[in-house]
Amino acid sequence: MRFDVVVVGAGPAGAAAALEAARAGLKVLMIERGRGAGSKQVYGGKIYSYYLQKVLGDLKDAPVERWVRKERLSLVDGSNRCTTIEYEGRDSGAFTAYLTKFTAWLVDRAVSAGAVFADEVRVDSILRNEGGTSGVEAGGERVEADVVIDAEGVNRLLLERLGLAERTSTRGVALGVKETIRIGEKEVEERFGLDHGEGLSWILMGGFTGGLPGGAFVYTNKDTVSLGLVLYLDSAVRSIGEPVHSMVEGLRTHELLWRYWADGDVVEYSAKLTPESGYRYVPSKLAADGLMVVGDAGGLLLNLGYTFRGVDYAVYSGHLAGRAAVASRDRHRPSEEVLRELYEEPLRRSRPFRDLERLRGVERVMEAGDRYFSTYPALAAAAMDGMFNLEEATPSVYESLRSAMRESNVSMLRAMLDALGTVRAI
Repeated sequence: MRFDVVVVGAGPAGAAAALEAARAGLKVLMIERGRGAGSKQVYGGKIYSYYLQKVLGDLKDAPVERWVRKERLSLVDGSNRCTTIEYEGRDSGAFTAYLTKFTAWLVDRAVSAGAVFADEVRVDSILRNEGGTSGVEAGGERVEADVVIDAEGVNRLLLERLGLAERTSTRGVALGVKETIRIGEKEVEERFGLDHGEGLSWILMGGFTGGLPGGAFVYTNKDTVSLGLVLYLDSAVRSIGEPVHSMVEGLRTHELLWRYWADGDVVEYSAKLTPESGYRYVPSKLAADGLMVVGDAGGLLLNLGYTFRGVDYAVYSGHLAGRAAVASRDRHRPSEEVLRELYEEPLRRSRPFRDLERLRGVERVMEAGDRYFSTYPALAAAAMDGMFNLEEATPSVYESLRSAMRESNVSMLRAMLDALGTVRAI
């Protein structure tokens, strides 16, 4: 069995690569371990549209749930005091979606362009010989190919076996756990203050994770709400004091949030590992003889705490890899030098990759732990409490802030240094 291109993994990156190669006339095989397109895809729900529109064109047929018009960021302390910033824009550059449906839509486009899709098939190894990558071994069969595109995701076992990636450790990887609750389309709009078709993205930090690095999220879909937690795995393994599913239940039944979906029904529960260290997770090589690495396997995810970019970066990297496969079609098993020139170098010069590199300092902020995820949410709440919960005296903003710092045991110098470091990082 022989193809021009074999894509390992039919997530957003793999499907985009297959689409680009297939519509140029290459013989493409997509291999997916799960049942059906998108069956293993778990995501909070918000996808930025810029690179999708650049690669895919008009998204009018895409399975969009809602276009995000409201962005909300909340700091919650251990006493359930909440400090919130909300932004409402006139335009939207992101939408909410079920990643399973979005990925299936993308795979369908690739199949319509001529790609072959094989699900419930495990790739056991990427085949190599003296000439470089020669195909894959999957389902007990050898499949030959001029180019293999690795889109296997965060559990990059195939790359590890080839020595192209270090073994995935708990450091720099996060566990995301999500529940989806159906409450009805009208209820979504009334309870979250949305007009028809509008969506809300809500990020919460602090008390929901017990002070551990990570955060909580709430995304509105058409008639459901997706909510969940993202926890840095290294810190969670060392310090977590209760099962993760109990923490998610605590989020769902929390007094600040319960009223939004109290009468709703939980229709989905899912979990996934995701790279959170971004640039640090990028392999030393994204291209080798006859091989390209895309999406999560390439560490192409940017987490700034208040926003996350992964699906759009995955699609863009897959597009570049598919384009490189097309450009190298006349070269039997293109060399590392060729694929580095056609794929890796353009990717490293691209804005997504440059942003990963430029903003890699955010990893230190996310790993700082207690001050950012426990102390400062409590400080913000104490300051707001001093400003608005008045009795006999009326303190100034400065007096409220100083009192909050004393209560939280944070010096002005420490707060200023942390603020400066955070601003520089993000």
